[in-house]
Amino acid sequence: MTIKNKYPLARIDDLFDQLQGAQVFSKIDLRFGYHHMRVKETDVQKTTFRTRYGHYEFLVIPFGLTNALVAFMDLINRVFKDYLDQLVVIFIDDILIYSRSRKEYKDHMRMALTVLREKKLNAKFKKCEFWLQEIAFLGHVVSGK
Repeated sequence: MTIKNKYPLARIDDLFDQLQGAQVFSKIDLRFGYHHMRVKETDVQKTTFRTRYGHYEFLVIPFGLTNALVAFMDLINRVFKDYLDQLVVIFIDDILIYSRSRKEYKDHMRMALTVLREKKLNAKFKKCEFWLQEIAFLGHVVSGK
């Protein structure tokens, strides 16, 4: 039996409140979100399933497990904890980097990309957007105006 983790998702309006005064934006969409998290070795057998083609086990967290989303959110929030509410807004696998000036933006982007590289987290380059004054994020258009 799995006990549901009640990790709270951020309220979207609270996320947007952080963006007051921001002028420059970038959006990074993470690739293979859950697959960055390995299943604990002692739990691998709990993910076992059988098909007519054989017996399989997951070594990384598969999509659809009860606590996969909250575990991933916890991971990403821990990875960016030093920058949350200052230069980064995160919602599941979408990362918004925001800055009040172009000069500040260069430093913020360098920090965010360095964190991603150090933690071996990859982005879907086709879905990323950089150095914009207006950006679509979570179904809203965000701008400095």
